[in-house]
Formats: sequence, structure tokens, C-alpha cells
Amino acid sequence: MVPEGWKKTDLNGLISIKHGFAFKSEFFTDSGELILLTPGSFNESGGFRDQGLKTKYYIGDVPSGYLLTKGDMLLAMTEQAVGLLGSPLRVPENGIYLHNQRLGLVQVLDTENICLDFLYIFFNSSSIRKQITEQSTGTKVKHTSPNRLCSIEGLIPPLTEQKQIAKILSTWDKAITTTEQLLANSQQQKKALMQQLLTGKKRLLDESGVRFADKWRHVTLNSVADMNSGGTPKSSVKEYYGGDIPWVSIADMTSKGKWISKTVKNLSQSGLENSPARIYPKNTILYAMYASIGECSIAEVPLTSSQAILGIRPKKELHFEYLYFYLSSLKEKIKLQGQQGTQSNLNAGMVKEFKIHLPSTEEQKKITNVLSAADYEINALQQKLTHLNQEKKALMQQLLTGKRRVKIN
Repeated sequence: MVPEGWKKTDLNGLISIKHGFAFKSEFFTDSGELILLTPGSFNESGGFRDQGLKTKYYIGDVPSGYLLTKGDMLLAMTEQAVGLLGSPLRVPENGIYLHNQRLGLVQVLDTENICLDFLYIFFNSSSIRKQITEQSTGTKVKHTSPNRLCSIEGLIPPLTEQKQIAKILSTWDKAITTTEQLLANSQQQKKALMQQLLTGKKRLLDESGVRFADKWRHVTLNSVADMNSGGTPKSSVKEYYGGDIPWVSIADMTSKGKWISKTVKNLSQSGLENSPARIYPKNTILYAMYASIGECSIAEVPLTSSQAILGIRPKKELHFEYLYFYLSSLKEKIKLQGQQGTQSNLNAGMVKEFKIHLPSTEEQKKITNVLSAADYEINALQQKLTHLNQEKKALMQQLLTGKRRVKIN
């Protein structure tokens, strides 16, 4: 059903979409002023993604018409990540950007009936993105074309209503952007705290208000913890699964995060007895040795795991949560080694030889309290961001279908 005053139409005659230019790779450099936009510059949900060190700079001559200006709108015309195809981007004000070949520059032809602010929302709607995917071509990498994008059909309200819809949703975008920035700041602050507290560069105060001054021990992990890897019962034997014993996989760790009490798959007592899997007690540190190497979680309840995960049980002189933060601080280094081919996987023997800086248990607990507080703040911001995105998505659905009409001043 078409709302009163709206039209269901394609975009032919309303807009045009221009292909970008194939800039020569020999003119790329590690630094410069001309920034080449690519599909990697897009978020799947729309908007600009700062690629940081991955940014490509161009030092050659720029053909006429391929230098972008602030506010220009582009569409990703190849799907180099799931959900990316058709994603819109508005060119940010900081930087000089180039229009690359795999991106479509949207230009409004009929300014009396459509505006860029509304088009940005239009191309972010789930129904439009679904149409773009359905009309795409390609097997390994899906792609679209200006003609296909202009043939997309949707509901178009009058121009005054388009502008009001865009204005309302922009307030949500501002709240989301602010929360994203707060989250990024909190994550960066925690990272800096970990670097200082876990190396002894910054010392906290004890219960008497006196700064800790005891010398730290440098030990190997196997001297202060016991560890074993898990196991996987035969998947062909149904009786081994479906019990009440949580069985942690790498996927559980990446989805659950710090604390794990429930898992996708559970083992039966028979599955536990007929495999190398073993029960880890509560507060065991779960450490990924394959795939997402260096990923860490804590067992919130007694559980077991696959052989890809090492169960590390700290001894009396090592606080379990301190170990969690310490191993988490090594994650980037461990992953980098894997990417460079130094070691794609870990094994128990390697982890046992990890060096660890060990203060007194009292100082360990103080450090974990500070870092846990940082975790709490990060989790609160992540939840807020999730809620804001969900609420904006629901509001978009109502506004773009006319189920909720806006007031026109």
C-alpha cells in the first residue's frame, strides 16, 4: 500500500550514477594528500570507515571530474564484505578524496522531487539493499551497475517529508556517532592502562593507601599454572552430545567474550568419558590455540572444551583474572606472529613457556579491579550502542514505509 502523497517508483530520471576511475597502482604511496576511496572505506550499515594504516594515497595526475567534494554520496558497487553491496557513503570533510572505479557517484537530476539526504537513508533500508543483492551479478564477488541501481523501486515521499525524515534520523546518527567515539576512547584508555599496569610502569595503592613497591617476579607460565587442552567426541555418535556439560568451541569464545557459562553444544557424561575432553573448574582461563589464536575467556561454571582450546588453571600465587588480562594484552602480538607466518597456531608447550610479570597477589587483585571497571564501562557503552542501532532501524522501517508520518512545519 502506497501512503497518501507518496509514489512507488524507480530512480530513473531522478538521479544518475557515475562510475569511478581506474587509478594506476604504481602511483600509490604510504603517505600523501589524495586519499583513494575503495569499498573498504564503507561500513556495511552505511557510512564512512576510516581504514587508518590501510588508507591508500595517490600521487599521480587526477583526471577531470574524479576529485570528490565534501557531502558527495557514493555507493559501493562490489560486495567485498557481506552486506556491503549498495552501501552508501557521504564524503567526509577531512581529507581530499578520489572517486575509484568500483564506486558509484550519485547525482540528483530532479532536485524538486528528491534530495541526497533522503537517498542516503533510502539506500540504507533493508528492502532496497535486498533488491540490490537480488539484481546483482557475479559468483565469487557480487557486483552491480548504475543502470541496475537506478532501476531499484521504492516509496518516495514528497520532498518536504523527505527532508524531515532525514532530519529526524540524523539525530539518531549523531547519538550513535557520539557513543561510538566514547566506546573507542574507553577501549583505548583500557589498552593504555593494561600496558602500564601489567608491566609495572604504573603502580597502584595498597589497602593502607601506600603505593606498591615490592619487586615483581618474572616467571614462566607453567611454573604458576597447570594446563591441558580439551577434546572432541566423535560427532557421528549422537549419544555423546545433548547433555548438560558445557563444551566450549572457538566460536563460543568469540561470541561470548570474557565470561562463558553457556555454550552452543553440550556433552553428555558418555561423551566426556569417551573423548580426551576433561572438566575444567570454575575460573579456568580458556585460551585459543587455533583459528582465533590468543583469544581469551574465563569459565564462569565448570565446563569442558575442544582440543583447540587450552584450559589454564592458575596456582595459588596467580590470580585467575590477572592472568586473563595478561594473556589478553598479548593478543595483538600473538595474532601478528600468526599473520606473518611465524606461527599460525599455538600448542601447549609454547604457552607453558610464556613469560609473565608477577606482582604480589594483593597487587594483582588491585590491577584486576581497575581493569574490570574499565571492562564494565566498555560493556555498558556497547549495550547502549546496540540499543541505539536497533531503535534507529525500527524507526527507519516505520518512516520509510509511511507507517509513521512526520509533521511538516
